[in-house]
Amino acid sequence: MSQPSPQGTPAASAGAIDYNIQVSKVDTNVLRRITVMAFKYRGRMALAIIATIIAANLQLLMPQYIGQAVDQAQGLLGGAVSGVTSRAEAEAALFATAMLLLVVTIGRGLATMMQNYQGEAVGQLIGYDLRMAYYRQLQQLSLSWHDRVHTGDLMTRGILDIEGVRLWTDTGILRIFFLSILIGGGAAILINQDPVLGMVALSFVPIVGIRASLARLKLRDTWLELQDRMSTLTKIMEENLGGIRVVRAFAAQLHELSRFDGVSNDALKTATRRVYLFVHSTTQMTFVYFLAMALTLWVGGEKVLAGDITLGQLAEFLAFMLILQMPVRQIGWMINSIARASTCGGRLFNVLDLTPSIADADDAVPLAPGKGAVRFHGVSFRYPNQAANQTTLKDISFDVHPGKMLGIIGPPGSGKSSLVQLLGRFYDVEQGMITVDGQDIRQVTLASLRQAVAIVQQDPFLFTASINHNLAYGAPYASRRDIAHSAQTAQLHNYIQGLPSAYGTLVGERGVSLSGGQRQRMSIARAILPDARVLVFDDSTAAIDAATEHRIRDALSSFTADRAVIVIAHRLSSLMAADEILFLEDGQIVERGNHHSLMALNGRYRQLYNLQAGGSDSGKAVS
Repeated sequence: MSQPSPQGTPAASAGAIDYNIQVSKVDTNVLRRITVMAFKYRGRMALAIIATIIAANLQLLMPQYIGQAVDQAQGLLGGAVSGVTSRAEAEAALFATAMLLLVVTIGRGLATMMQNYQGEAVGQLIGYDLRMAYYRQLQQLSLSWHDRVHTGDLMTRGILDIEGVRLWTDTGILRIFFLSILIGGGAAILINQDPVLGMVALSFVPIVGIRASLARLKLRDTWLELQDRMSTLTKIMEENLGGIRVVRAFAAQLHELSRFDGVSNDALKTATRRVYLFVHSTTQMTFVYFLAMALTLWVGGEKVLAGDITLGQLAEFLAFMLILQMPVRQIGWMINSIARASTCGGRLFNVLDLTPSIADADDAVPLAPGKGAVRFHGVSFRYPNQAANQTTLKDISFDVHPGKMLGIIGPPGSGKSSLVQLLGRFYDVEQGMITVDGQDIRQVTLASLRQAVAIVQQDPFLFTASINHNLAYGAPYASRRDIAHSAQTAQLHNYIQGLPSAYGTLVGERGVSLSGGQRQRMSIARAILPDARVLVFDDSTAAIDAATEHRIRDALSSFTADRAVIVIAHRLSSLMAADEILFLEDGQIVERGNHHSLMALNGRYRQLYNLQAGGSDSGKAVS
């Protein structure tokens, strides 16, 4: 498997993480890492391996006792007819053998139970560790990485690949111990008793083993193909359910059903091909096995008649064949487990080994206490997926002091929201510097920065939880009184009080049970609840009527009196009270000043004002 590039490198920026990436079928480094994870639980692995060794050795004793019992039974019958041996002695010997066989069977059962329990336990523990590590890594990887990866892929791989890795303990590590002892020990016992008959009895082993391995590898390939089909189905279903209102609005249900049916039909064809491969290979292996058993009966029968071996020894050979039938087929399962664990583990480690491009510097310190002065100094920026000659922001400089409000306006795509992303350090600047209270945000911890800067997102997201929990998401220990006060400030308290369960009312998925304006007000209330020094409103009142927006501004006035406030909006009425307004176009500041000075400038801002005012060019608006 290729070494993953650090996420901040150009290779990663271009899309180094591809979930269709092809890793080698057997990557020993990946298997070694998974094995090391398993042996982290030394006590459980030791018990599992010891139990596996005991179970395999006890299983080797069973055919020998069966053969011994057959000879003793034959001697018992012979004694009843000719009187050569004592019937009581023969019965005692047969009873002792039966008891030994019973003890061995019970011991094997207990050892197998311990092996399965401990193997499954270690597998589940590995699965837990990987799930936590994978989820933790997803929380840390930067937005530029998430922008290129589909959520459905992350969910599907995070479930199926982890499942493929956790099975390695039981179907890989322990199976290697078990098959090595059982097949190797059984072959040694049979060939030691009678080389010719032993070779005949074991003739099916290489054929079935190789056929099982080839079949399992083919099944693995079709499993990976089916996994990709299911991943596509997950993406389609996720998009459909997330955009169900759009689907209904355009009456596109039949189109969506047709699209889903097409991919589902491809998945069905792949699953059908898997069934055919399984049945075809199983039939071939069964035929070879019974052919070998027939040959063993014929050759062994001739030897029994010739007096070379006893009937009990022939029964022992046949019993060994019965015992070895399934373990030999499990060679294919083991080969498949090796390939599957290597592939699944490779995909997981390809994500887990990434170094987030946005992370705390080695010498990062918490943001020192301050009032919340924000400064952009010569900031230039472009998104990772943009061409080298394309720039989102060019040489942006401004200051926002506590108690002051900065307004930002401009046409779509001018870079307004990018300023917010940079201030929250979801991306890093290419040139220049951003400081909060004189501290470069790249030199402070992300947690302290994001506690100091509260951002009301342009597209508000709400969790499937109560209103109370949604509002307190950024301040989980906030009192009920503080939560209600933040809702009052956002002009939402009266609406919430009218709900059946008030603040305990469950918000639907992504807040679909609320209107756009209510979701935005929820987002505003959530942002002002923590004691942040800097408040950023990214077009957060676009879905709110002008009268409600005016009441929210009045309610926020006392709250923002000692905080730096940045407001991004398309509606000039949201910005007219700002101390300074920046007009952005093509990532550059083309005009700056307060409302009166920009109106007097008679430039882009004045044109936009006239357009929103319905073409009025009255100077009264300036006074």
